[in-house]
Parts: sequence; C-alpha cells; structure tokens
Amino acid sequence: MKIGIIGAGNIGGNLTRRLTALGHTVSVANSRGPETLTALAEETGATPVPVTEAARGAELVVVTIPLKNVPDLPGDVLSGAAEGFVVLDTGNYYPRERDGRIAAIEDEGLTESRWTEKHLGHSVVKAFNGTYAQDILDLPRPAGDPERIALPVAGDDEAAKDTVRALIDELGFDTVDAGGIDDSWRQQPDTPVYGLRAGVDAVTKALAEASPERPASFRG
Repeated sequence: MKIGIIGAGNIGGNLTRRLTALGHTVSVANSRGPETLTALAEETGATPVPVTEAARGAELVVVTIPLKNVPDLPGDVLSGAAEGFVVLDTGNYYPRERDGRIAAIEDEGLTESRWTEKHLGHSVVKAFNGTYAQDILDLPRPAGDPERIALPVAGDDEAAKDTVRALIDELGFDTVDAGGIDDSWRQQPDTPVYGLRAGVDAVTKALAEASPERPASFRG
C-alpha cells in the first residue's frame, strides 16, 4: 500500500518504521521540512517530502500532528491522493498541556476527530490515539497470541474502517470497532480505554464504561 504520513513525532516515526518494514511504500512529512527527516529516511527507506506532497498517490494518509496544528495544514494537503483514499487520525485534545481551548470541542460538543474532519474536508478513521508509541515497535504479536493487545477504531465509513483495521492486524494488533466518529469520545484521553494494554474483551468493556463527561483536567 502507498501510505503518506503527516507528522514524524513518536507515533508517526514508529508507524513509519513498522510500515516500511512490512513492505509498504511510505512518504513522510513534518512541519520543519523534508531535510530534517534524513535520518528517518535512511533508517527506514521512507521518502521524506513536503507536507503538500505527503498525500500524493497515497491510498492511506495518516495525520499524526498536535491538534492545534490541524487548522494550519494547507487547504490542499490531501490533493493528489488515490481514489477512495482513507485518512487515519491519531489526534487527541490536550487543552492545558498543548492545544489551548477549542470552543467547538468544548462548547459545541464536537469530538476531536469530528473537528479534524471539518478542517481536512474529508472523513477520518480514529485509531492509535491512546497507544504508547513504543508499543508499536515492542508489542506486535501474531493473530491468536493470548498476549496480543487490541486497539479501538472509530469511523463512519465502514470500508475505510475495515482498511485501517486490516492494517492494524498486519501491524500485529487486534482491533475493536468503537463506533462512529461521534462515538469516539469513548477513546479520548482519561477514558478507561486510553492507554490500555489489553485484549479484545477488556477493550470492549472499557469502551462501554466510558463517560461522555470530559473531566476537568481535560477542559481548557
């Protein structure tokens, strides 16, 4: 699969490492320019590109940048992607530590990923937002392994969600369908599933136990 990754931080960098190792063709971009990605490119064989070229020809585009920076992405950031491409969003809202207060999330009740969709102009699938970056490298297990952990995956487009779930399976993790994007509050920070290293049953239970009330520590 041809994959574009926008963001080369902890999650983006480790997805680049794993996806290239699995044989996918990966282009990776960050806000500082492709010249800052030379070491990652040499390590992985990924192609460093400007943000405006990350989606070119991509069947899957991963957006893994701080939420506050999503509105700063170029308006044509997804142009040139392959027909029927999927967008994977790993973002979280951290109003106190990083993002500042976003009224549409707090006052209008939009989930982080619905807010991101509105800025990108394209539907997204939400996954990896509660995953420890190092686990992407350290915890893959073959299907059926009793120690294999599961990740929640939310999205409105069932075909897109299936694409992401299949890729996560290839990466060595199980998945749990977490519903649509309006349900993705169940996996936002400070919910029972956030950061949970557990199998399908425990992740399913944690999603069901989530409260829609955003805790004070995650309000601006």
